[in-house]
Amino acid sequence: MSKVSKLTPIQKRRQRGAFTLLVLSIGSLIGFGALQKQSAPVTYKFVLEKEWIAINEWTLDSRTGSYGFSIAALLFSIWAFIQFRRNRKIQLQSALGGFAILMAFLCWAASGKMIPFTGLLQGALLLSVPLIFGAMAGVLCERSGVINIAIEGQLLAGAFAAGVVASLTQNTTWGLIVAPLAGALISLILAIFAIKFSIDQVILGFVINVLVIGMTNFLYKKLLIPYQNTWNSGPILTPIEIPILSKIPLLGPIFFNQTIIVYLMYLIVAVIHLSLFKTRWGLRTRAVGEHPTAADSVGIKVNSLRFRNVIFAGLVAGLGGAYFTVGAVGAFGKEMTAGKGFIALAALIFGRWSPLGAVMAALLFGFADNLQGILSITGTPIPSEFMLMAPYIATIIAVTGFVGRVRAPAADGIPYNRGGSN
Repeated sequence: MSKVSKLTPIQKRRQRGAFTLLVLSIGSLIGFGALQKQSAPVTYKFVLEKEWIAINEWTLDSRTGSYGFSIAALLFSIWAFIQFRRNRKIQLQSALGGFAILMAFLCWAASGKMIPFTGLLQGALLLSVPLIFGAMAGVLCERSGVINIAIEGQLLAGAFAAGVVASLTQNTTWGLIVAPLAGALISLILAIFAIKFSIDQVILGFVINVLVIGMTNFLYKKLLIPYQNTWNSGPILTPIEIPILSKIPLLGPIFFNQTIIVYLMYLIVAVIHLSLFKTRWGLRTRAVGEHPTAADSVGIKVNSLRFRNVIFAGLVAGLGGAYFTVGAVGAFGKEMTAGKGFIALAALIFGRWSPLGAVMAALLFGFADNLQGILSITGTPIPSEFMLMAPYIATIIAVTGFVGRVRAPAADGIPYNRGGSN
């Protein structure tokens, strides 16, 4: 016991991750392998469109596959424990083990069915797009010391503005231009009341969300429904196929045959990550989020920097909101963001306030969300009510089993007042 108590927080997290992987592997071996009632072929299809073909499809026996992948996950969990004992990272072992458990589950759930594997991954990326934009907005705010509960409102405002403007102009470009401005307007409200007037940021965020939901619902009822053909029937973006890259087997259709919003997402994530950790702006942003007094002592205008970062976060979230309308269905729907802003906030925490970590968390949720949809269509022994809970269950397991306790930026949510000079 004394040895366990001396483990550092990082070592405890690795130990918890290895133990969670071991438990899940044993559960997979028993539940998906030993207790599988009947065995039937399961087919994985890898070709989606006109990409180069490395392997068209793969068919295997469901029970054999469940056993094989579960045993592989068990071996990865043992490898993770060995790496933990050597005080080494276990991310690779955890990722491989998690993938093996997923494949064992698919062999069991899709017994006798066909799984469009490339389509599953492509859909997961698309469902993750607004989550990633929202999470990036959260990173910008909370790394600066401002809690952004208003991500939901920023996404919804962007979706509404993009849908209406694209409908009026019949041009998706104008929708993409206006959406970030709508998100920035919501962020302006957040910045003024949270930074200038030091209002409780959590309560303020919820109030802003309610405000945006109420306004969009009112305008939807009074304007968009009666005059739908003019105000709510906009065009949608068409995918842009990148030559050669879009032909790469498996990866090509997923990453390089997407709309401009997805390509902008790649760029924004890269810019935020590099800027946050490789530039003077990033160093100052992290400083005002961790120790604003020290940052002020070296001449950094804390509240001015926070104000600018919150507005920039609104621009990012607003662009993400455009995905719901011009990026997907064209028309705006009542409360169509459906809580995605709060899921983006969870992805931010899951990713430990890191841009790349938040992206991984958003992709995990998007994958689980798309998986439950595909399995519900193809048919699965799991009740539909439980399938709807799958994305949230996956997130809970990942957070409690592999992430554990996390620490927000030290000054997150704490107003900084210095004689009103900032």
